[in-house]
Amino acid sequence: MKYIDEFRAGALARQIAAKIASEADPRRDYHFMEFCGGHTHAISRFGIIDLLPDNVHMIHGPGCPVCVLPIGRVENAIQLAQMPGLILCSYGDMLRIPATNGMSLLKAKAQGADIRMVYSSADAIKIAQENPQRQVVFFAIGFETTTPPTAVAIQQAQTLGLNNFTVFCNHVLTPSAISHILQSPEVRQFGLVPLDGFIGPAHVSVIIGSQPYEYFAEEFQKPVVIAGFEPLDVMQAILMLIRQINTGRAKVENEFTRAVSLEGNRKAQSLVAEVFELRRTFEWRGLGWVPYSALKIKSSYADFDAEQRFRISTISIADNKACECGAILRGVKRPQDCKIFGTVCTPENPVGSCMVSSEGACAAHYSYGRFRENNHVAAQEN
Repeated sequence: MKYIDEFRAGALARQIAAKIASEADPRRDYHFMEFCGGHTHAISRFGIIDLLPDNVHMIHGPGCPVCVLPIGRVENAIQLAQMPGLILCSYGDMLRIPATNGMSLLKAKAQGADIRMVYSSADAIKIAQENPQRQVVFFAIGFETTTPPTAVAIQQAQTLGLNNFTVFCNHVLTPSAISHILQSPEVRQFGLVPLDGFIGPAHVSVIIGSQPYEYFAEEFQKPVVIAGFEPLDVMQAILMLIRQINTGRAKVENEFTRAVSLEGNRKAQSLVAEVFELRRTFEWRGLGWVPYSALKIKSSYADFDAEQRFRISTISIADNKACECGAILRGVKRPQDCKIFGTVCTPENPVGSCMVSSEGACAAHYSYGRFRENNHVAAQEN
């Protein structure tokens, strides 16, 4: 790839759209889940929905790391940040997520807590080096994409002898979330998600490869197409999924061949396996408690585990009753199905995490005007 414009060419998009329209069977409906928030934003930002036939439906998945973090873990981070002399390092998206009583990391910072926004785990290491007399905690979140850099930071801290550095680990796993969606015991409560196939995440797949998705294709007969985040990537993936379904196939296909291989990044995988191990269970916002879906720091690196050093207890806090984030993350509802979307809940005043994160489905619909179009149509119908 030389230029990003190559994957945003309007003429090519119209050609792919024409193929989708001609090959989509008008006698049936297609329901595809784009797992990753990056795909959700591409679909909204570039108007991909407007190029698809009415019988091709895109469903938002739980692939936004900020969105799926439960309120209890955010509350843990706020409590850490309020400890005297402690510095909490966090990615920017985490700062505005509301916890209990409307509190957030940003409000805790305004009240005097030393909370610093960082762009990488390396920034947190640097802050720990510059403040040897203070405890520095890195609030680590994310899927398989951001896990290797956290592992590197922990190993660096050990090598440098940084006794004032720890990690509050909240790394979660993509395959476990997909499995939970397909066979969740909470279907009775939230409803069944009609799914014919998945658009597999891009950056996650660079790390884990395409092989882990073969289980879903074989066990559940759901095709998976791994795709990049550009509009042509997403449209080509939709076309590939339609072709699989029309021919009765359920395979893993890789549209994102310029970055994703079968086996993934073995070095990164080895690094993660050295530092982390599976948790028996972990709470996801919207999905509940999901077995073997997250990582914790191994006992050999316990000196750098904030949960061990500060005896962090598990807190389970229910979502705001007016917020539909849980159902949206499951793909059961759309952002515009939430009564407070675009009114009470906006990017300036987020009630739920799906509106806070730059990868959240609600933020995507709000930022790129999808909700305004829907409201206009509803007004015309009335």
